[in-house]
Amino acid sequence: MPLARKRQINLSDTPYYHCVSRCVRRTYLCGEDKLTGKSYEHRRQWVEDRLLFLTTAFAIEVCAYAVMSNHTHVVLHVNSDKAKHWTDKEIALRWHKLHKGTLLSQKLTSKEAPVFTDAEQITLHSTLSIYRSRLTDISWFMRELNEPIARQANQEDNCTGHFWEGRFKSQALLDEHALAACMVYVDLNPIRAKMATTPESSNHTSIKRRIHDFKKGYQPSTLMPFVGNPKEPQPQGLPLDLIEYMKLVDLSGRSLNPDKRGAIDIGESPILQRLGLDEYTWQDMFLTFETNFRVAAGQTDTLKRYKRKRRKKNSLG
Repeated sequence: MPLARKRQINLSDTPYYHCVSRCVRRTYLCGEDKLTGKSYEHRRQWVEDRLLFLTTAFAIEVCAYAVMSNHTHVVLHVNSDKAKHWTDKEIALRWHKLHKGTLLSQKLTSKEAPVFTDAEQITLHSTLSIYRSRLTDISWFMRELNEPIARQANQEDNCTGHFWEGRFKSQALLDEHALAACMVYVDLNPIRAKMATTPESSNHTSIKRRIHDFKKGYQPSTLMPFVGNPKEPQPQGLPLDLIEYMKLVDLSGRSLNPDKRGAIDIGESPILQRLGLDEYTWQDMFLTFETNFRVAAGQTDTLKRYKRKRRKKNSLG
């Protein structure tokens, strides 16, 4: 029996999660149906555009993503501290990017200075508290990602019914090792599927977007930035170096080629030294990421602490 979502996603364990959504129908999310010859490739852009748009509303940042033929991968970071500092008006404006809201929330964001009665203030405060919570909720993020795509696809296919599986799969990424391995795993999905030959030619992936913008001298505003290895305990970005990460993806991708199996050169990949990983440990993590890890991912000692904490919490609750 699958774990309840609230037991899989707990921000006290980690703010980083890997989520996967899969189509339930025979027809494709994207790509080309070999039986009918119909192409659904344009839908990949639907998913990518919607995903990156959601980062302008939610306090949830995208670390990595890959839009495949019948499923999508996203690595998300929940920035709950960011949402705590949003004003009531900012909360309402962000929610209105997704939904109309209520008459009171619309009144709050109007150009004219709003005046509320005491009862309206209480009702509005309660509503905004719900919105604030939803804007840091991964389940709501995935819902806002998947439901519009399903409606568009059903309309295009002239049918009704489920487009996605009932639940998206989520994995807690408990440490930097798991975060880096999962991001590489996601970014290399098109190469494993023979949809691309290099990271820079992997359409509708975070790695291609990062490489494209890196050539122009900046990082994508819609993706969580790389900030290196800062000293502060909670850095405002990914605790990895962008250049070293791109090298890591490229080197890891070479080992996916069965005819020319590459080797990760520790000397050329400082990130591996910083994370304390050797060649064989790293390959085992990123080549079989979904197989080896289910609800959570991390090093052995990190996973043991996580399991002990879960058992203790379950025995108390």
